[in-house]
Amino acid sequence: MKSRTVATALVLLLLAGTGGAAWWWYATPPAPEPDVDATAPLPLPPVPPMLAEGERYGQCLAMLAEDPSGALSLAEAWTDGGEAAAHCRAMAEVALGNAATGAALLQEVADASKAPAGPRAAVFGQAEEAWLMAGSPARAFEAATRGLALSPDDPDLLVGHARAASALERFDLAAGDLTRALATDPRRPEALVLRAAALRQLGRLEEAEADIRQAVALDPDSAEALLERGILRQLHADLAGAQADWEHVIELAPDTTTADLAEQNLALLAAGPAR
Repeated sequence: MKSRTVATALVLLLLAGTGGAAWWWYATPPAPEPDVDATAPLPLPPVPPMLAEGERYGQCLAMLAEDPSGALSLAEAWTDGGEAAAHCRAMAEVALGNAATGAALLQEVADASKAPAGPRAAVFGQAEEAWLMAGSPARAFEAATRGLALSPDDPDLLVGHARAASALERFDLAAGDLTRALATDPRRPEALVLRAAALRQLGRLEEAEADIRQAVALDPDSAEALLERGILRQLHADLAGAQADWEHVIELAPDTTTADLAEQNLALLAAGPAR
């Protein structure tokens, strides 16, 4: 399960640019443990946000998916590589499971970079993701806040800020961030799911249900949306509907953290409420 967490989180990293029964698992998973195992293959996008031009920089970043150790060696040997080498080194640390080390390096790179605001903001977003992987939501929140200072309306940064806010149980702030993100890009199922979870935690169930309906309409096979819909159905005592959603999550996304949460919910459903 830990290796799956690293793989999933690093995909997001590279792309960066209570109501109800107290016994129930919720859609937002807990922060991962710092000592994660990164042995699973990482399905990474080919071109992360780049702070500079250069073939060697692109080569180093492209190695992260298949050979993070090689990427780290290349970055460390690239003594005149400046912020390009430092960025690749930071990403390689994350890919190798050293999330806290990589997050700190990413934040240092973004702080010191002379690149334009957009790429710098994206690296702050990568730092936010890495801090969440390291189980440090407060530092993730700080990194996302720094990114938003550079690019206030960036929907990816707003979603990252909301994730960190939710991890800190600042659900009202998270919902506001996601509303801003959706105003810029309304067809984002993951933002709708995150806002639904935040609204549910605030007891605003009708609004949460509206978001989930829209998310499922946009992406009927979104495992995260179905996980959250199952939780909302359970809160309305639709246990059969909740069970069907969670079973479908496991079919759609086996061997993922989302499926693990669905399995835990099904086990709790079978056990019934704690007395």
